Amino acid sequence: MADPTPVLDDLRAESDELDRLVAGASPDRWTLATPAPGWTVAHQIAHLAWTDHSALLAVTDEDGFRALVEQALAAPDSFVDQGAEESAVLPPAELLARWREGRTALDEALRKAPPGARFPWYGPPMAAASLATARLMETWAHGLDVAEALGVTRAPTDRVRHIARLGVRTRDFAFGVHGLPAPADPFRVELRGPSGEVWTYGPEDAPQRVTGPALDFCLLVTQRAHRTDLALRAEGPDADRWLDIAQAFAGPPGTGRPPREATR
Repeated sequence: MADPTPVLDDLRAESDELDRLVAGASPDRWTLATPAPGWTVAHQIAHLAWTDHSALLAVTDEDGFRALVEQALAAPDSFVDQGAEESAVLPPAELLARWREGRTALDEALRKAPPGARFPWYGPPMAAASLATARLMETWAHGLDVAEALGVTRAPTDRVRHIARLGVRTRDFAFGVHGLPAPADPFRVELRGPSGEVWTYGPEDAPQRVTGPALDFCLLVTQRAHRTDLALRAEGPDADRWLDIAQAFAGPPGTGRPPREATR
């Protein structure tokens, strides 16, 4: 079983970096529009706070989490937006305090989780390390949206290695949510991390491959950039199709972001 400590430490660091970014923003900047249609900076932080609370319920209150799942099934197209809307109207200081409190409680609960424990989620049950990885993926992706709204460029770090691994592991899920059969054979994935280290997944002799910068791969699987704007290369028809539909997050297929050229 995977030790959740490394990813929990990286989740804490990722959250703290985003916290410093928004904590220094004046209240009017919390109302700036982000690349997510209809979402401001406040919506992005509210969503993270709401999802951290959902994860905390999954770890500490299974009945409470089951009620959330029932709400999601009743309103699958609006459930996420409603969760963000409820807290986005709060004063920034109050919203920030709520996010800090929730993520600290989740961190403590996951560190105390018994080895081998699995917790319910909106998809299959997850171990502590997997749940922390999902939270890191969301924190990183929504942090990108916040940074863009604030006009800040954040330097990538090797913390994205967790997101890259998640993106590889969710390959078959991405095909499934698009109603497509999963490829029969594994792919070879070779990604260069921000530090220059190369991360590899799958058999070295696999005929279908994906290669390129790990940052670009993470932008793709979180649907923060269009494939045509990324330096990713696919070899093989199934690998090529994967780069069109990849997503590392639970739920229905996302709409993704348009190519940069289309937004000019």
